[in-house]
Order: sequence, then C-alpha cells, then structure tokens
Amino acid sequence: MQKIIIDKEFWDIFPEVEIAVMTAHDVNNHDDSHVPDDLIQNANEIAKKWVPDDPISANPVVKAWRDAYRKFKTKKGARNAVENLLKRAKNNKGVGNINPIVDVYNSVSLEYAFPIAAEDLDKLVGDVHLTVAKGGEKFTPIGEDEIEEALPGEVVYRDDQDIISRCWAWRDSARVADTDDTKNLLFYMENIQPDRKADHLAAADALKTRFHDYLGIDINDVTILSRDNPEFVFAD
Repeated sequence: MQKIIIDKEFWDIFPEVEIAVMTAHDVNNHDDSHVPDDLIQNANEIAKKWVPDDPISANPVVKAWRDAYRKFKTKKGARNAVENLLKRAKNNKGVGNINPIVDVYNSVSLEYAFPIAAEDLDKLVGDVHLTVAKGGEKFTPIGEDEIEEALPGEVVYRDDQDIISRCWAWRDSARVADTDDTKNLLFYMENIQPDRKADHLAAADALKTRFHDYLGIDINDVTILSRDNPEFVFAD
C-alpha cells in the first residue's frame, strides 16, 4: 500500500491549506484524437483574467503564493508553478502543446489558477510526503542533469528515494515526471486561499471531466486532503 501523507511539519506552517488528490490509470498518452485542438490556446486566454494588474505580484492569486513562499526557506527566485503559467499567458507567450496528459492538466491549471502536479505513479518509491526538508535531500529537476540538494526548512514533496518536487510546487523531479509512455498517474493540486474553496472543487471536477471526455479515463477517487484528513492511498 502506498499513500500520500501530509506531515505535521507542513500543517504547522499552513494549517488551512487543502489539497485535491486523485489517480488516473491505463492512460494512453499517445492518443490525442479527442483532445480539442484549441484546448491550450483557449486556456491561455482564459488565464489572463487572473492576472489583469501590473505588476503580476499585485494580483490576489499570485500574491497569496508569494506570501506563502515567504514562510519557508526557498531557493532564490523560486516561484509557484502556477505563477509561471499565468505570467506566460499574461505576456502572450502561453504554454504550447506537449502531450495529451500535460495538455489536459495544464488547461485546468491555467483556467482555474491552481498548480497541478502529475507524477508517474509507477515510478514512485514508497509513500509520498509533503513535508519540511532537513537539508541535503537529493533532487534532479526536469531537463537538467545536475543533482541539487534541498535547503533546511524547505517545503518539499518526497518519496522514499528522494525529492519529487522542490520549493513545494516549483519544480518537479525528472525521475517521476510523466512521459509519452506513462500509464498511471498521481495528481495533486493545492489551494492556499480558503475563500477559493469552490474554485478548487470546480478545478478538481474539471480535471476529472476532461480525463473522461478527452482521454477516456474515469477518475473516481478525487479526495480533498486537509489537516483533519492528511492521507490518501494511491496504490494497494
């Protein structure tokens, strides 16, 4: 049995955060025949509504994440992944098509302004923890060969082998990243703004619906993790 577990050390810093988690199985990441051709293009346009003001840090969604990142140790320049997506959309340099899985979850992330991580479930080793690093834990980012080390006090996702996401939701590990051959996935999507609970649930439902409509996959285990419900079993 494998679980995603949100540790006490995280809740001590962020007691009100909620995290939507779910899994998708038997995905064909080569078949985009039912994915709308304009899915990502439309999502990039919709995303602009979240960042109308300049500078980008003045917009509530971005400001909330900037404020959160001041509460723990981060690598210089680290920003939450959703800020990077929204910034690209705002500057008319939106993300392009990558593969069916990524396109679907990026479309939801852009339209609802929540970070979404998708990890190859079959590459995860043991349990996944959202926790606070002791420092020195290893991490190999997507697209790079150089191994990094977490900072003491940095919020990270890790499994039993090493870190799978640095600075909470900044960069993902190359080891567990979804690829064209990925079949099974673990998703997690964080909400740090209590007043956006309805948006968060809508985003989770949109991800579930799009996996069904565009990829022919039924997701039946959408779960909201909180301080009172900190664990989710993602594999027996």
